[in-house]
Amino acid sequence: MLKEVANIVRGLSVDAVERANSGHPGMPVGCAEIGSLLYGEIIKHDPSCPDWPNRDRFVLSAGHGSMLLYSLLYLNGYNLSKNDLKQFRQLGSKTPGHPEYLETEGIETTTGPLGQGFANAVGMAIAERSLASKFNKVDLKIIDHYTYTIMGDGCMMEGISSEAASLAGHLGLGKLIAIYDDNEISIEGSTEISFTESVPARFRAYNWQVIDNIDGHDINELRQAIIKAQADPTRPTLIVAKTHIAYGAPNKQDSSAAHGAPLGEEEIKGMKEFFGLPQDKKFYVSGNVVDFFKERKQILKNNKHKWDQKFEKWQVQYPELYQKWQEAFDLKFDQSIIEDVKKLEIESPTATRKASGATLRTIADKMDYLIGGSADLAPSNKTFLDKYPEFQKESYQGRNLRFGVREHAMGAITSGISLHGGLRPFAATFLVFTDYMKAAIRLAAMMKLPIIYVFTHDSIYIGEDGPTHQPVEQLESLRTIPNLKVYRPADAQETKEAWLTAIKRTEGPTALVLTRQSLPELNKDRGLSDFNKGAYLLKDGGESYQYTLIASGSEVSLAVKVANYLEKKDIYSRIISVPERELFARQPVSYINNLLGEPAQKKVVIEAGVSNGWYRFLSENDLIISQKEFGASGPGQEVAEHFGFDVDHIVSRIL
Repeated sequence: MLKEVANIVRGLSVDAVERANSGHPGMPVGCAEIGSLLYGEIIKHDPSCPDWPNRDRFVLSAGHGSMLLYSLLYLNGYNLSKNDLKQFRQLGSKTPGHPEYLETEGIETTTGPLGQGFANAVGMAIAERSLASKFNKVDLKIIDHYTYTIMGDGCMMEGISSEAASLAGHLGLGKLIAIYDDNEISIEGSTEISFTESVPARFRAYNWQVIDNIDGHDINELRQAIIKAQADPTRPTLIVAKTHIAYGAPNKQDSSAAHGAPLGEEEIKGMKEFFGLPQDKKFYVSGNVVDFFKERKQILKNNKHKWDQKFEKWQVQYPELYQKWQEAFDLKFDQSIIEDVKKLEIESPTATRKASGATLRTIADKMDYLIGGSADLAPSNKTFLDKYPEFQKESYQGRNLRFGVREHAMGAITSGISLHGGLRPFAATFLVFTDYMKAAIRLAAMMKLPIIYVFTHDSIYIGEDGPTHQPVEQLESLRTIPNLKVYRPADAQETKEAWLTAIKRTEGPTALVLTRQSLPELNKDRGLSDFNKGAYLLKDGGESYQYTLIASGSEVSLAVKVANYLEKKDIYSRIISVPERELFARQPVSYINNLLGEPAQKKVVIEAGVSNGWYRFLSENDLIISQKEFGASGPGQEVAEHFGFDVDHIVSRIL
């Protein structure tokens, strides 16, 4: 029966790509048996309850083969119609070119950038182990599921996969099963032109169980491989499935021509003839397959019902755990956290990274589903939760994740943890290294994941490590990512407020950009009541002020020194702190204009980074003091003064 399902999947996939005149038919045709076995027999899920917490997760890391997944979701009875398949790759459809989280029921994550999905799957497997250790009881295991992913040659080539696989093997994530679609074809041709390593040997070195030389078109071989994978609870498993891209196409099988373009009517005709599919029927589904999935859907629903009964029993026996469950999956928290943070006393002057660490630990004490870590920089990022154990192979109840020097994987793994549900993850590194994880941050913003990023060592002020470690353009580049909130607090008070804003935000990620160097506590003429507008009046220059000084982060305290110096010369300035510039830019025009001051007054922006995004707030006679080149190695204050970030230089520029 599953062979017939696989052939129906092939027909649906090639017909959809042909109708769209765009897409990737080769992978869905080549992986039809793998997908049909997973969705026709293996994966535990319930199409009538797509967000069931204990469902198996499936990630199509090779996201270009999206028609494989759409076809299977349609046959399984998710909220996807045959007409939706016919609208493949069309504007506003439920079947976009690559799987998109939140757009299509049954899609666990947005994939397409190769390797990202695989790393997401590692994060989901981490979340499963974490929640199982927290909520399961000997007699009642309510979290007990697998994470499956299909990855191709391109996923294997991407460095993020190496990072993520290495960590997964170290952690012994036995409920993670990756199936490698080893068809030896990429866009440019045979993988022999660039990719000749032994993938099985590589994954064995990562401490994975490797089951190789499996015929990817033999359902019995695939089934036995998955059973063997499930039998090893201490290691993740890689199943190396040998497949033919565009299997059955008379001329394009095993050809790169089948990767990213429609097969064409003649090739489709030949393929359908090879598999016994009717030639004259587009989007054909046999009655046998319809009946099979109708019965399968009822079986899945009954299995979910058994879990519901177990969950109800668990809920009654462990009411305190159930309350924690509800808080975690709804991302709710004890409101006393807000008061605890506001009361938190932090010495001054202090680096905002230190203020952040103290705030994070305060929050963690009352938000027990908060989990995270750093890319081997916890002592510098101040993100280690010292009251709690590490998440390790023998300690899945730990809350400190040791990502190692793996920024890109960290970003995508954190997304997988968030996608799974039941945990609120954070991830930390130096601001300059966000370049290594930018793709993962971008996808997190696209998927509206409530991740918190902690990025320290935020400017040339970090000093002696030199220009390789001094971020100049990174802050601006993060601000350009849609739906990513980027807070750069100016002191400990703003840092605490930024953290509170971050934990309240559930519709997208938040980045906290923090200093290495100490900053003074700033006097705020009107408090922090307008902090949530992205910018607020820090110092009122009086009725006769001449300049409006605008800054974020450490440069706000520099602006205060400049204003104080000018005031001695009877030149008055108002100071605007801008912790979240893009949020400020979306405020009503009246608020923006009122804050920036009268047009007759000059505006001065001070920022130790590139200045591109500030011009929208200024006119041609205003002034920007910014960093126009890479930094230099030396003591931080000396480096800053060398590049003009000192009172004397700024005052002379203003005057």
